[in-house]
Amino acid sequence: MTTTLIHNGTIIDGHGGTPIDQGAVLIRDNQIVQVGRKAEIRLPSETIAMVDAQGGTVLPGLIDTHVHIMFEDFDIRNMMATPLSLRFYKALDMMRRTVDAGITTVRDAGGADMGVKMAIEQGEIVGPRLQISVTALSITGGHGDGLTPSGMRLDILPHYPGMPYNICDGVDGVRKKVREVLQAGAEVIKICSTGGVLSPADHPEFTQFSMAELEAIVEEARFRRGIKVMSHAQGTEGVKNAILAGVHSIEHGIYLDEEVLELMLERGTFLVPTLLAPVAVLEIAREKGTMPEYGVRKAAEVIEIHSESIAAAFKAGVKIAMGTDAGVFPHGQNLRELQLMCGVGMSPMDSIVATTKVAAECLGWEDRIGTLTAGKLADVIITAKDPLTDIATLKNPQNIKLVMKDGQILKDNL
Repeated sequence: MTTTLIHNGTIIDGHGGTPIDQGAVLIRDNQIVQVGRKAEIRLPSETIAMVDAQGGTVLPGLIDTHVHIMFEDFDIRNMMATPLSLRFYKALDMMRRTVDAGITTVRDAGGADMGVKMAIEQGEIVGPRLQISVTALSITGGHGDGLTPSGMRLDILPHYPGMPYNICDGVDGVRKKVREVLQAGAEVIKICSTGGVLSPADHPEFTQFSMAELEAIVEEARFRRGIKVMSHAQGTEGVKNAILAGVHSIEHGIYLDEEVLELMLERGTFLVPTLLAPVAVLEIAREKGTMPEYGVRKAAEVIEIHSESIAAAFKAGVKIAMGTDAGVFPHGQNLRELQLMCGVGMSPMDSIVATTKVAAECLGWEDRIGTLTAGKLADVIITAKDPLTDIATLKNPQNIKLVMKDGQILKDNL
């Protein structure tokens, strides 16, 4: 049995309340035992490993609810020339950078299979805790269909054993595809109910999947112990359809109107903004020239309305969980998202709660992670600077001094 006391820091516990000065977190093995001021912690008689936070800020391990851990940068030419097996080796560095940025849990929105999840859980590789969707279901010609007018395929998620082909049409077709993805180990079903910025043959406002298909997907997932559905949904009609069908979370949410916001409030639907994604598309196009023309054009078109929609959603009281679409841009830069969230009206504390407590609720893992609470898993990070004073300090991984996941220290630069 190992007992650890993290002390000499200010605690932001993820609940959104007043930070705790001179705080401490007592951990036994992989579980949080006590949280509070150091003077109030009841120290056990056994030997304790002491971790000095050196006046930094102690937070729960951060959560990104929308990543693609198996690729990054969206350089189509490079992706087409990369052997499938090489992607797995490259992902090791992507996962390491994610952890080093203070992110201990992610929901993978397509690309990570059951073997990747098991490799992390069994300690074969270092990476964040994964909740996997395996792949992203799409209609023929939809956001997840990589067929181009030339006849060439630009599939971001190549299919192989353990990664079912993602295209499905019709009620019977989508039911079968959900079953295949669940058989492959999916813990959440990812679908595309609209077009997108980085798909070659559609637009974010194009509606995809019929109501009957969406309802069949949600129902089929629910049959398997209440598995939830997350939907890439950018255009207003496709967002509305997804909510009405019972989808658990809306990813991106670029075009949101008052009716959609009212529905989200009524149904308790989560919103995962990914504000950084279109911004990063333009940055990478400018700096590297590797983004496709259609993606650059559509990203420039949606940035302003995207920010306006997320601002309206926050003001209305919609549940916002932090998610980035990391993979469109390099992993490890995820926490830039918090600065963008603050730019649309959220406070630094709001953005932190969205990245901890609310994100855990979105994953359905709020009983295990998301806050520094006795009984939860010991996912803890220490930052050198106070994010409430300057939220932008979180985006620099050098300011993340310690990362503990499940009671194990994965990064220690104290």
